[in-house]
Amino acid sequence: MSPTQPVADGARLVDGVTTGDEVVVDGALRPISLQEFVGQQRVKEQLGLVLASARAREKAADHILLSGPPGLGKTTLAGIIAAELGRPLRMSSGPAIQHAGDLASILTSLQPNEVLFLDEIHRTTRAAEETLYMAMEDFRVDVMVGKGPGAHSIPLELAPFTLVGATTRAGLLPGPLRDRFGFTAHLDFYEPPELRRIIDRSAQLLSLSIEGKVAQEIARRSRGTPRIANRLLRRVRDYALVNADGAIDLELTRAALDVYEVDLIGLDRLDRGVLEALVRRFGGGPVGLSTLAVAVGEETETVESVAEPFLVRQGLVARTPRGRVAMPAAYEHLGLAPPDPASASAQTPAARLGESQQRLDLTN
Repeated sequence: MSPTQPVADGARLVDGVTTGDEVVVDGALRPISLQEFVGQQRVKEQLGLVLASARAREKAADHILLSGPPGLGKTTLAGIIAAELGRPLRMSSGPAIQHAGDLASILTSLQPNEVLFLDEIHRTTRAAEETLYMAMEDFRVDVMVGKGPGAHSIPLELAPFTLVGATTRAGLLPGPLRDRFGFTAHLDFYEPPELRRIIDRSAQLLSLSIEGKVAQEIARRSRGTPRIANRLLRRVRDYALVNADGAIDLELTRAALDVYEVDLIGLDRLDRGVLEALVRRFGGGPVGLSTLAVAVGEETETVESVAEPFLVRQGLVARTPRGRVAMPAAYEHLGLAPPDPASASAQTPAARLGESQQRLDLTN
């Protein structure tokens, strides 16, 4: 498969309901201008200045780094940047670029002032990163010709371009690469009113008629993430088409989300499994991450990267040097009484087992 994917300017699907293709439908719901983009107000203002300046100078915009958790709109903003500049968008990702030659072939094929989007840029190989340094700063790459003592490099001039990098782990980016971006933006989780606006807009694009209470219900279960909000809206749509001839009200919405195991604050099956294991099997902790992962039958990395961030953000779980600990809000959410602090030392056998295991989990 090609490491890049060109995207047509302003491409938009109108009849997203009838395609049955979730990827295409998701793309159709994405805004195509900064004015349409909901939320991230400060980032929009700053980015708007960068793009307006580039248009006024008729030059390529400075390289842009977008960081933040998955699903908050980094890919959408990359498309908006290209649309606002009136330039085509070339898409690729860090894992797809395995060799410096892969990156060189992409860069040398770019048209003047074209926008190159690299998703998960922190996963680019070291050799490709070093090629990227020179390309970003001097718009030049060196191509090695030959092998052994006779090998030599040929410098190739590049057309000016704008690199838009997206990362969910900005801390893994090398300093020299991070410093070459002229503008860095961090995307934060969305507030419920912003998610309601996104859901209302998506419902209109999908030709769905929903009540304000329906949008509010979906918004509060969306974990502050537009991608999840749009996904839940589509699942409610599916449930309504099968069970209610497409009519969507609050009662049906709650029934649909119950079928898909999304509770009142957005916890799914994995989240509740982790929470219940921590509270019921290990007496609220502390317990090591790998022990907790075994208890719910998942990989350690899955628990740490998928379930734990939201549980910590909601104040349900705390990470401590001794292991994971359930907070009072976790007991309240599960309908249980928090343990008496006076009897905290009287742990269950499972809790004592988890504590003895924690020495094996210190690296986690």
